[in-house]
Amino acid sequence: MITEEAKKIRIADYLHSLGYSPVKQQGVNLWYKSPFREENEPSFKVNTEREQWFDFGLGKGGNIIALAAHLYATESVPYILKRIEEQTPHVRPVSFSFHRQSATEPSFQQLDIMQLSSPALLSYLQERGINTALAKRECREAHFTNNGKRYFAIAFPNISGGYEIRNRYFKGCIAPKEISHIRQSGEPRKACYVFEGFMDYLSFLTLRLESCPQSPDFDRQDYMVLNSVANVSKALYPLGSYERIHCFLDNDRAGMEALQQIRKEYDNTRHIRDASHIYSGCKDLNEYLQKRAETKKQAQSIKVKTPPNKPGGFRL
Repeated sequence: MITEEAKKIRIADYLHSLGYSPVKQQGVNLWYKSPFREENEPSFKVNTEREQWFDFGLGKGGNIIALAAHLYATESVPYILKRIEEQTPHVRPVSFSFHRQSATEPSFQQLDIMQLSSPALLSYLQERGINTALAKRECREAHFTNNGKRYFAIAFPNISGGYEIRNRYFKGCIAPKEISHIRQSGEPRKACYVFEGFMDYLSFLTLRLESCPQSPDFDRQDYMVLNSVANVSKALYPLGSYERIHCFLDNDRAGMEALQQIRKEYDNTRHIRDASHIYSGCKDLNEYLQKRAETKKQAQSIKVKTPPNKPGGFRL
């Protein structure tokens, strides 16, 4: 995708594909609760004629490229275009009927949260290499109506009552957008493992179960899932309670920038470990898990033991 192609995407359609819908319309302007923070009154405006946005809380605005730069916390245009391109299959033309929608009405209607049990969703997780028993423990299943159509998806809860939702064809958020913080019971843990998305968190749990099958519930640390590198600033305060912070972020510029932001805040007072070397050569931990599973499958099919460095052994 090139910049001119990205600019042809309507900002309102792009936001809607991510789970954000406007709460009111004034002429050519659509007003949203900001995707960058939790708020009660809308302060984020999209001009549908000029295809420009402005966030009054940030005092900044621009086109869809500038929007994605803030959403993904990066100035790397190639990375921004890649993320927009990945989302494009989920972007659909949307019209909003405000005479039927109040300012407090959520983007996702008729929301039902239940136990994760859909065969289609479990099959999708298996394709991603995720242990489904672990996924059932950590995730829920959401059924909802969006733009008049009924959907279902994996739902991963955050600390503010929202959910990251995903199925084979859709990736979005049931607001509010927030981090997820998984604390263990008992004595406070001294270490926290940080992940960019919940698929990476589930990948870690799957890999740990393979490495330590006799201790599936032995957690020596808490976990934090950013649910977007744009949320890293929200993670800084709770991370301050830990002596050790282990970062399992993506092997890209946005992941490195998020790591540097954490280091800038705590490098002098906390032990911060960049664990991305474990899955060097892969975009993220889930890609590493999938490649590892494929290597094992191929090795079993030809009954040849896979060398330990293809891919490397997983160490906690």
